[in-house]
Amino acid sequence: MNQSEIIIRPETETDRRAVENLVRESFWNVYRPGCSEHYVIHVLRDDPAFVKELDFVMEKDGVLIGQNMFMKTVINGDDGRDVPVLTMGPICITPALKRRGYGKILLDYSLEKAAALGFGAVLFEGNILFYGKSGFDFARKFGIRYHDLPEGADDSFFLCRELIPGYLDGVTGIYQTPAGYYVDDADVEAFDKSFPPKEKLKLPGQLFD
Repeated sequence: MNQSEIIIRPETETDRRAVENLVRESFWNVYRPGCSEHYVIHVLRDDPAFVKELDFVMEKDGVLIGQNMFMKTVINGDDGRDVPVLTMGPICITPALKRRGYGKILLDYSLEKAAALGFGAVLFEGNILFYGKSGFDFARKFGIRYHDLPEGADDSFFLCRELIPGYLDGVTGIYQTPAGYYVDDADVEAFDKSFPPKEKLKLPGQLFD
C-alpha cells in the first residue's frame, strides 16, 4: 500500500449520497439480509449527538473508499453520575479493499482526532480481533456493562478504548447506545428504494433475520 495515495478528510454535504452508497455496499448481507447502516448514517447526521468534527471519509486516487463517524453518549454510572463518552460507526472500507490495512489507517486517524478534541473514551460493538490492534479491549475490563444485556450473556462484542489514560478509573456502570441508532425497518425499506436494486440474501453467520 502506498499511503501517499490516501487522503482522509472531513465529509462534506456533497459526499453524503456517495458515502451512503459506500456504506450500503460494504454492509449489504453482512449482518442481515440487506442492511440498515446506510439509513442509520443518513439519520445520524441530523442527530444532536452527532460529532460533525469527527465525520471522516477516506479517498484513494481521488475515489471514495472509506468512512467513519462518532456520536456522543454516556455511561450511566453506578454512583449516579453520567460519564460522557463516544461511540463510533458505522465505519467501513469499500469491499474490494477490505483486509488490506486501509481500515486500521482510518480508524487510528479518527481516534487520534477524537483524543485531540478532548474526548475521554470510545465504546462500541465490534470484533476484538480487528479493533484490538488499535488499542481496544473488552469493555467489561473497565467495569462497563452493555445496556439490556442479561447478566452472564456473551459481551465479547462490546469494546472500549480510553483516549485519555485513566479516564474510566473508578467508573462502573451501563453504557447507553444513542437512540438514533435504532431505526424502523419500514423507514429503512423506504429509503433503500432510492438506491439501485440489490438482492437480499440470508447467509451463514448473519446476526439478524
